[in-house]
Amino acid sequence: MAANGSDEQPTLLEKVRQTVVGAPRNIKDPSIFHKLSLVPLLAWVGLGADGLSSSSYGPEEAFRALGQHTYLAIFLALATSLTVFIISYSYSRIIEHFPHGGGGYMVATQTLGPKAGILSGSSLLIDYMLTITVSIAACGDALFSFLPIETHGYKIFFELFLILVLIVLNIRGVKESVTILAPIFVVFVVTHIFMIGYGILSHLPQIGPVVHGIKTEFNAGLSSLGGLGMLALFLRAYSLGGGTYTGIEAVSNGMQIMREPKVQNGKKTMLYMSVSLAFTASGLFFCYLLLKVRPGHGKTLNSILANALYGDWSFGYALALVTILSEGALLFVAAQAGFIDGPRIMSNMAIDSWLPHRFASLSERLTMHNGILLMGGASILLLFYTRGSIRNLVTMYAINVFLTFSISQLGMSLYYIKNRAKEKLWKKYLPVHLIGFTLCFTILVVTIREKFLEGGWMTLLITGSFISLCYLIRSHYHKVKKAVRQLDDLLMDIPTSRKANMEKPNPQEMTAIQLVSDYNGFGVHTILSVIRNFPNLYKNFIFASVAVVDSGSFKGTEEMKNLEEASKANLQKYVELARRLGFAADWRCAVGTDVVETATRLCKDIKNEFHRSTVFTGKLTFRHEKFYHKMLHNETAFAIQRHLHWDEITSVTMPIRLDL
Repeated sequence: MAANGSDEQPTLLEKVRQTVVGAPRNIKDPSIFHKLSLVPLLAWVGLGADGLSSSSYGPEEAFRALGQHTYLAIFLALATSLTVFIISYSYSRIIEHFPHGGGGYMVATQTLGPKAGILSGSSLLIDYMLTITVSIAACGDALFSFLPIETHGYKIFFELFLILVLIVLNIRGVKESVTILAPIFVVFVVTHIFMIGYGILSHLPQIGPVVHGIKTEFNAGLSSLGGLGMLALFLRAYSLGGGTYTGIEAVSNGMQIMREPKVQNGKKTMLYMSVSLAFTASGLFFCYLLLKVRPGHGKTLNSILANALYGDWSFGYALALVTILSEGALLFVAAQAGFIDGPRIMSNMAIDSWLPHRFASLSERLTMHNGILLMGGASILLLFYTRGSIRNLVTMYAINVFLTFSISQLGMSLYYIKNRAKEKLWKKYLPVHLIGFTLCFTILVVTIREKFLEGGWMTLLITGSFISLCYLIRSHYHKVKKAVRQLDDLLMDIPTSRKANMEKPNPQEMTAIQLVSDYNGFGVHTILSVIRNFPNLYKNFIFASVAVVDSGSFKGTEEMKNLEEASKANLQKYVELARRLGFAADWRCAVGTDVVETATRLCKDIKNEFHRSTVFTGKLTFRHEKFYHKMLHNETAFAIQRHLHWDEITSVTMPIRLDL
């Protein structure tokens, strides 16, 4: 039994909202998962853009760190490509073991325990907030590098506008936002393949002299710096270019949006991303060397490179402009990863009670709107705090990325060591994760050491504060859960002596409509409170429940079916209890993403059937009300009551006291 949709006409405000964000989706549409999921090519756009776009700032940071020793760029190019393939391959293994997403958070939680999980999850969330800010700030830098210096004061406001646009696009839905942005991705790929290919092929005659010059400069550097000094310089540049690898984990974190078969499509997406990133990053290093590119004021290295390549062409300026504009536009697309993966990490943590449970809920467009709004708001604050400085942002960004990388690689290494008997190919996969851990941990240590005073301390402070907040939230939920469990122990098995009332509820009799969720002491307590406070008044009990589809259950048709069946089974238990207590009873059920809206519609339908009825809900009541209780416990009962009162339906909220 399910509630029918409302026949009411939408208001003007609702019409405007639907125009901006889109109309509600049908949760029961059998093809809904197919419509919302992404094939590998689209996933490469939505998730791979984060990794590919890092070639716009990662190689530049590494090249700048070399100073006068640019001859080492050839080794940076090789090391960068190798690192990309190692990390990507290790995350392909993670995709196989965690096909429903969650990435670093799930890996750490299941292989190293909840403490490692919250460290990895918190780092990931801060990372994705910074993903948005870094991408948008780099986008602004790229676009404004072609504009007069006097216009640069408006750059931060332009970046603010871009973040607001992305918030709206993502509330509409992931697939819609990715499809709209796909042409930008294609233009970037085409223009950069051409720029790198032309840059290398047009300078083939210079390769010999350049290689000879590298040998000469290498020997001179070895004499002046010494072997250890040169190694230290190389490691510093390699680590400070760690921004190149940010975004590689995006696919494993966002597996929920992949089309079936998820694992194969996820691995294909990872392959597309790794090959494109390795080619672009290493190709840029080669071009910097061949054309002797040097930093310029207010200009990115890539804009200088494009001007050097196309400067003598009749349409060279236009081609260079399109190339750099596509770079800036791709950085705009790359911010998508923060809006796609950040809310999904947040929802996994909310399901585990590290964050308020409302962050696991879905909107009527089946997006995690609460998470999207929080990610967007946090990225705006970070943008204004750093004033859009890409160098400070990349430093903050890289620290958390490589903290998560290191934890994931360590977790997978321990997994293969512990499960040697079950995993036949453990000898093949273990070295990959150990090498990945060594590379990631090295970059993490060097970045913290070099950049601690340049923004690194702020990253560690924000992450540490966020972890502390998560522990406080989880501690509260555990206390509430323990108190509610006491109700279960007292009330779940109520002895009854009378014969069960098997009569059908009479629509002419007084009826108590009780909203319930799981079968537990909370719901039983509400039944007994109604009977005690209104003796001999109600002859019928109708138990109503909303099977709430959140990010934990919105994974496929089978999970949706199981959710609805579990809800009906719980309702049947309430019906049996009410009948044993002497009441005529029945149940009604609806499926939805918004519990307030769906429950309101369901109660209105039941009211139309049983005219002489009152709606009852239960609400936890604390001895000492705190300011955060409303945020953590949603105040769902009061929200439903307000909606029902507006529709002139009597609703009573029954208090359930907790001594907390």
